[in-house]
Amino acid sequence: MLSNQKLRIAALSTAVIAFAATGGTAFAQKKYDTGATDTEIKIGNIMPYSGPASAYGVIGKTEEAYFKKINAEGGINGRKIHFITYDDGYSPPKAVEQARKLVESDEALLVFNPLGTANNTAIQKYMNSKKVPQLFVATGATKFNDPKDFPWTMGWQPSYQSEAHIYAKYLMKEKPDAKIAVFYQNDDFGKDYLKGLKDALGAKASMITAEESYETSEPTIDNHIVKLKATGADVFISITTPKFAAQAIKKLAEIDWKPMHIVSNVSSSVGGVMKPAGFENAQGILSAAYAKDGADPQWDNDPGMKNLAARREDQHLRDRLRSDRTASDDALQGREVGPVRRHPQRRSQQLEFCITAIARAEFD
Repeated sequence: MLSNQKLRIAALSTAVIAFAATGGTAFAQKKYDTGATDTEIKIGNIMPYSGPASAYGVIGKTEEAYFKKINAEGGINGRKIHFITYDDGYSPPKAVEQARKLVESDEALLVFNPLGTANNTAIQKYMNSKKVPQLFVATGATKFNDPKDFPWTMGWQPSYQSEAHIYAKYLMKEKPDAKIAVFYQNDDFGKDYLKGLKDALGAKASMITAEESYETSEPTIDNHIVKLKATGADVFISITTPKFAAQAIKKLAEIDWKPMHIVSNVSSSVGGVMKPAGFENAQGILSAAYAKDGADPQWDNDPGMKNLAARREDQHLRDRLRSDRTASDDALQGREVGPVRRHPQRRSQQLEFCITAIARAEFD
């Protein structure tokens, strides 16, 4: 029997011979984390394309279009982005299912911009246990700023609590005798705003005279609005996602309740909330936001928005051409296909929304 020393020498000799035979290529091969190669980067995404927050689905489609643009321009250092996006219906259990699929089946390098406070909460421990980045989560909940306990989770949106502080300071200055009715989503998203509001009001937290929560499973929130009007409140703060924000705006108009109306930034979209609610019903709404709204004409001459508009027209043109291919060759002869024109519509004339100030919406 060989001694341990002789075994070690034999093993070392075998390794040296193997290395020489391969020319050292085994040691020269590049190594990447799962989801990345010399030619591709797999990026996962979870978005509510269906369900009560489906208005946010456009975010996922926009991200997909952006990565296609990056790929068309050569990718990232020669690597093409393989963007894999799944629908979770704004359901935490479904979000967990989709996260597992992205990590264990699709082998994505990271999960980018997954949307929703409750949904990101549901997948946070799993993502960190797998050491897969939960990157730029689409929620402003303060819980996602915890690098000590969750180093693989990185937030992106401005803090909901900080935004609520802005509203509280505005009210204490502009309407110190306000009777505030707070309508909020009954989850960490809504409660985070509510906490920020109360913290900022401090000794004046009694200005909040009514609190009413709703569940995302409710088909309508009309009864909640009627109940809050009955409290005599003259300020209505809507901490809601787009579907319910639009419902609230409509209902306030229907019952002729005209309090000072503040809408959280997650539902300040002109196209996603104000237009469905009816511009005539949305006059004077206050909000704060941290992004440029493509439906607001103040940005029509912005270089980035011009680039986006051009790409949208290119996409419309491609869609038309694909549709036209079903027609006969004769029908296509002599056809002039030009860019799709932007049709004028009633849009926001508000000059500015920003996270450091309150702005009032005015529509023509």
